[in-house]
Amino acid sequence: MKKTLKQTLSKKIEEHRPRTKKLLEEYGDVVVGNVTISQVIGGMRGLKSLVTDISYLDPEEGIRYRGYTLKEVIKSLPKPKGAEMPYVEGLFYLLLTGDFPNQEEVMQVVDEFSKRRIVPRYVYEVIDSFPCCSHPMAIFSTAILTLNRESVFNRQYHAGLSKKDYWEATYEDALNLLAKLPEIASYIYNKLYRQGPRIQSNPHLDMGGNFAHMMGIQNPYDDVSRLHFIIHSDHESGNVSAHTGHLVASSLSDIYLSISAMINGLAGPLHGLANQEVLRWLQEVMDKMGDRVPTEEEMQQFVWDTLNSGQVIPGFGHAVLRKTDPRYMLQREFSLNHLSEDPIFKYADLLYKVVPPILKEHGKAKNPWPNVDAQSGVIQWHYGVTEYDFYTVLFGIGRSIGICANIIWDRALGYPLERPKSITTEMLEKIAGLKDVVETEKH
Repeated sequence: MKKTLKQTLSKKIEEHRPRTKKLLEEYGDVVVGNVTISQVIGGMRGLKSLVTDISYLDPEEGIRYRGYTLKEVIKSLPKPKGAEMPYVEGLFYLLLTGDFPNQEEVMQVVDEFSKRRIVPRYVYEVIDSFPCCSHPMAIFSTAILTLNRESVFNRQYHAGLSKKDYWEATYEDALNLLAKLPEIASYIYNKLYRQGPRIQSNPHLDMGGNFAHMMGIQNPYDDVSRLHFIIHSDHESGNVSAHTGHLVASSLSDIYLSISAMINGLAGPLHGLANQEVLRWLQEVMDKMGDRVPTEEEMQQFVWDTLNSGQVIPGFGHAVLRKTDPRYMLQREFSLNHLSEDPIFKYADLLYKVVPPILKEHGKAKNPWPNVDAQSGVIQWHYGVTEYDFYTVLFGIGRSIGICANIIWDRALGYPLERPKSITTEMLEKIAGLKDVVETEKH
């Protein structure tokens, strides 16, 4: 009989646990790296202090899932019949196990998600209770939080669950939540922007296809959804959303509490809101250009004028990457195939050609290349999702996949409560050799 995902994952966990135990017991005092004052004050940027085997962000290659590039992931995961993009459920299998599922294995996960889709009535009532004009991320976070009462982990923990089995109850919660997210998100969308009745789920469709169906958008929006959820699913453990999910879960808060907190971190303008800022800026550029597509020379002049006025070009540059974001390139390829005549895409395409050389010449950008946010909003707008605030909800569905996988493994390996130590500014001044100067200034 073919193994289920849970059985396969259980075997992987048993094989992995001795590796972590050996590192802790025999090599726990080995120094990984030094900490500088700029890292302490500057948000711990670049500080090697977290562990995840699920994804790694290489400055030159971009994000890798379980060691595979995004192109390899898109190529190797099974796809629904006639689709360009793979099953999102197959990505979840890969993130958990490190193995690409075959067709039978991915269909097991699709079936599991399908069986767990039903959202309790009280969640819809909570969503309906929000006043109009509420931000969709606030509603999304609250709806997830409300599901806390369904937590398998909470019930089993209070019944005396063994530590080695924490991951199993967390696994059940993760699948239950992930299966419901498209239903919750599409309901929020219809409530806020369509004022129409909820579109019922289609149990015969996969996660991406069913989301497109519930959004009321024709294909190939199903492939747009699959691609969007896959490329946004994880980005190491140090970014705000991933770290927030890990941090909250380290206290043994359940998946619902942890993912709700993650969504709150993602909602900040320095994190998940970036794609809508790019699209808003693009449309302002179009307005200034009289809604006509400019020549390369005209766009070059506009970019220089923007930079010389002290402004930045949204969607270009990345804190870690030093090349074009592979997530951007996958979306660009999709756009060239499906929306090459879209006026907004023509602007995005033109910027892709002219901005990097100008930023290189300008000399202030460490990375002159476009990132994922330079393209994702353009695609959503083309397919009729024109409400900026909802873009981060779409991001949140995808990011939940990777963070749920990470939390399951955190529990499986017994990672402890996260508790870094703080120091005072005066202590830093002493370390820097400024203590005598500070004392003199006091007197």
